[in-house]
Amino acid sequence: MSPDHPPGLDLDRLRGLLERERPGLVNGPLTGRLIEGGRSNLTYAVSDGASKWVVRRPPLGHVLATAHDMKREHRVISALHPTPVPVPRTVLLCEDEEVLGAPFYVMDFVEGTPYRTAGQLAPLGAERTRDAVLNLIDTLVELHAVDPGEVGLAGFGRPEGFLDRQLRRWGKQLDASRNRELAGIDELHAALGRELPVSPAPAVVHGDYRLDNVLIGPASEAEAPGRRTEPEKGADRIKAVLDWEMSTLGDPLTDLGLLVMYSMPLGMPDSPVSTTAEAPGHPTPAELIERYAARSGRDVSAVSWYTAFAWFKLAVILEGIHYRYTLGQTVGRGFDRIGDLVPVFIRHGLTTLQEG
Repeated sequence: MSPDHPPGLDLDRLRGLLERERPGLVNGPLTGRLIEGGRSNLTYAVSDGASKWVVRRPPLGHVLATAHDMKREHRVISALHPTPVPVPRTVLLCEDEEVLGAPFYVMDFVEGTPYRTAGQLAPLGAERTRDAVLNLIDTLVELHAVDPGEVGLAGFGRPEGFLDRQLRRWGKQLDASRNRELAGIDELHAALGRELPVSPAPAVVHGDYRLDNVLIGPASEAEAPGRRTEPEKGADRIKAVLDWEMSTLGDPLTDLGLLVMYSMPLGMPDSPVSTTAEAPGHPTPAELIERYAARSGRDVSAVSWYTAFAWFKLAVILEGIHYRYTLGQTVGRGFDRIGDLVPVFIRHGLTTLQEG
C-alpha cells in the first residue's frame, strides 16, 4: 500500500462519506498519512490539497470496542470545544464499520508541535520551555474547571469510588502480566490501598495528561476566548490537547499526579521511556504543584499519593510491555530495555509515598 493510502484508511470511501455528510467540505481527491507516535488508537492526517483533517480509529484488527471507543472520544472533544480548553473542532463521527472497517471520527487538523523528550525541548531555550510547561498546568486548571453538567458530560463516568476502582484495575493488570519477581511492587500497591485519599469534587479527567499529548505553537489573535490568562500574540501556547481515549469523570488530582511524575528525572541516561524533566528551564515538580493549587484553589496536600500512584500505574504498563516482549509479541526497537525500567518506577513510587 502506498504512503498516500496507509493501512486502515480507505480514502475513496472516506471522501464519499464526507461528501454525503458534509457537502462542500472536500474539494478534490484525498491523500493521507499515518501520524507516528500514538500508543494505541491510529491517527491519520488527511488532505484535499487545500484543507487538512485528522482521522482517529482503533488499531487494526482490534475487536474490543470498549477499549477504543471512538464515540466516547468524539463526545468529550465535541463537548469541550466551546469551553476555554483547546481541542480540535470535530467534523463527524462514523459508527458504520463498512467505511473503514471500524468506527472512527474526523476532526480539524491543528498546527503545532508535540514535544516528547528533553532533547526536543532544548532548542526552545530555558524561558520558552518553562512557559510551555507552566501553560500545561494552566490548561489543566481550565479543564478541571469545566462543569460536566453544563457541557453535556454529566453521565460521562462514575466518580464514586473512582480511586478504589483505579487501584483495583491496575492491580489486575499487573497480575495479568506477572511472570517474574518484582521487588516492592506488591508493597507499593498495598500501601496505596491503605492510604487512599478522599477525592475532591469530580471533574473531567484527561487520563494521560502530559506534554507530548498536546500541540504547542505560536498564539494568534482571537484564539481561545475566555481563557483566564491570554498569551501575547506570537508567544508559545497550547494549541490543542489530544488523545482523550482515557478520559472520564473522576478525581482531577490523578491528572496532576501523572504530570508531576513525568516532571521528575528518571536518573537513567538513554532510557527508552523519557521524561522532559532534564530540559533546561523545566519547572520543578514543586513549582507545578504550587501553580496548580494557586490557580485551581484545590487542596493538593495529598499530591504525593497521586504521584506515587502514577509511578505504580506506569510500572504496570511497562511490565505489560516487557511481558509481551518476552513472548515475542512486540515489533520495533528498544523493547529489550523496557524491563529494566520497571524496578526504577517501583522505587520512585515507594520513595514518593514514604516522603509524602
